[in-house]
Amino acid sequence: MVADIGELVRAESPTADVAAVRRCAEKVAGLGSRLTGTHPERLESGGRPHLRWRFGAGDRVLLLGHFDTVWPVGALATHPFAVTDGRMTGPGCFDMKAGLVQIFHALALLDDLDGVTVLATSDEETGSGTSRALVESEARRVGAVLVLEAGEDGALKTARKGVSTYDLRIGGKAAHAGLEPHRGVNAAVELAHQIQAVAALGDPAAGTSVTPTVASAGTTRNTVPDAAELLVDVRATTTAEQVRVDAAVRALRPALPGARLEVTGGPDRAPLQEASSAGLFALASRLYGELGLGTLKGVAVGGGSDGNLTAGVGTPTLDGLGAVGGGAHADHEHVIVAELPRRTALLAALVRELTARPSDPERHAHSGADTAARTTDHAGETA
Repeated sequence: MVADIGELVRAESPTADVAAVRRCAEKVAGLGSRLTGTHPERLESGGRPHLRWRFGAGDRVLLLGHFDTVWPVGALATHPFAVTDGRMTGPGCFDMKAGLVQIFHALALLDDLDGVTVLATSDEETGSGTSRALVESEARRVGAVLVLEAGEDGALKTARKGVSTYDLRIGGKAAHAGLEPHRGVNAAVELAHQIQAVAALGDPAAGTSVTPTVASAGTTRNTVPDAAELLVDVRATTTAEQVRVDAAVRALRPALPGARLEVTGGPDRAPLQEASSAGLFALASRLYGELGLGTLKGVAVGGGSDGNLTAGVGTPTLDGLGAVGGGAHADHEHVIVAELPRRTALLAALVRELTARPSDPERHAHSGADTAARTTDHAGETA
C-alpha cells in the first residue's frame, strides 16, 4: 500500500492543471485495474477526466474519492514522498491519495464485488464543478455511500456543515479624491458597511458562520473607488440555517446614497447531517469492534466534501474512512502508516456487509437494505 500511495503522490495532480490530472488518472486506473481485475470507464465532463468502476449492477454501495490535490506541480521538490518513523509525508498523501489506494486494496480482499461502484473524480478540491452531477447520479443508484476522505485523529466524519458562497459586487461613482471627493460615491466605504452587515448574520449558537473572506476596492490612491467586491463563505449545520442566511444576504441593501449592490451565489452543498450517517456509523463501529480494532470515534466538521452531495440527494453517507493522520493542505500533511491496514480492513468489512444478498440472511440483517430505509426522514428534509 505504501508503494502504491507513493506512485500516486509522485503523479502530482493540482486541480487546475488538467494535463497533470490526466497523468494521475492513468496511474489510478492502472492501480484499480491491477487490484480488481477490472478496467474503469473513463468519463469526460467539462474537459476533465473522471473514473468509474462498476461491478455487476453496482447498485448497493458507492465508494467515492478524488485524485486532484491543492498542491502545485513541483511541490515534491520541497515536500518529497517519504516514510519516517511510521509517518508518511508528501503532497496529497493524506488528502486523499491514500484513500484511493485503500479502496482498491479493500476490494482486493473480497471474493464478490457485485453491487459495488467506485467513482474517482478530478475536481473535488475546487467544488466538483464538472463532477457534481455524476456524483449525485451515482449516489441515487445505491443504498449507501462510503467516502474515503481522510480523518483527523482517526475520527469518522458523521456530519459536515452545509456550504454557501456569495459574491457581492458594489457600484459607486469615481471622483478625484483631492479635488472633489464629495462628488463621488465611495465603493470602499460601502464595502465596509457590507462587511459589517454580512458578519452580523452568523449565529455561533446554531453552528452558523458567515465569514467575509476576500475584499477589494479602488484603482489608484487619489481616486474615489467606483467599484468593490466581497466574497463570503457560509457554513451551516442545517438546511434551515442555509435558507435563513440566503434570504438575509439577498435582502442586503446599500447604506450610501447612490451606491449599488449586486449579490450572486447561494447554497452550494447541503449539510451532511448525523441522521444520514447514523446507521452506517453504527455498522462501522460494530465491525471495527469485531475486527478487534477498538472503538471508532465520530465527529462533526465544518469542511465540505462530496459526501455533502451524496447525503443531499438522500443517500445514507459515511465520510472520513480514508487515511488517519492530519495536515490536509498544509506543510505538515501526513499519514499514520500503521492505520492503513486497519482502515482497509474496516472498509472491506463494510463493503461485504452492504453488498450482502437476501440469500445470506445473517449478513443481510446488517446490510445497506435497512440502512437505506433509515434515510426516509432525512431525504424528505433535504427535499
